[in-house]
Amino acid sequence: MNKQNILNSIKTKITEKIENFENLIAETRASNNDTKSSMGDKYETGREMLQQEINNLQRQLNEVVNQQVIVQKMTSESSVKIQNGALVKTDKGLFYISVSLGMIIVDHQKIMAISEEAPLSKIMAGMKEGETFSLNNNHQIIEKIW
Repeated sequence: MNKQNILNSIKTKITEKIENFENLIAETRASNNDTKSSMGDKYETGREMLQQEINNLQRQLNEVVNQQVIVQKMTSESSVKIQNGALVKTDKGLFYISVSLGMIIVDHQKIMAISEEAPLSKIMAGMKEGETFSLNNNHQIIEKIW
């Protein structure tokens, strides 16, 4: 497994998400400016709803920017125990402890990118190859750590 390819893929995905949120915010702001009319209260209500949408998008953008900060600090060095930045193969799948992005595909491999705050990460934290754990009655064996 090439951890650098995985890390690059995550960085690209996060950059795309940031650009998408910035575009959505810009479009929503533009539509907010286009709603000017003489409709009185309806105008104010619509304007407030658009502002709430902008605030919601801004909050989501901030979360993705925080993910980007975390990922920028990560390296592709190998790990001997499970920690942030570790790539873990269990008998159930591949997990990259980094940020919560869900399923990504790198080099034709499905990898679940999960944050170190995820329940699965917390249970596996500090474990080494060959150890076992259980989450929600789902038993797993740690086969390999990169």
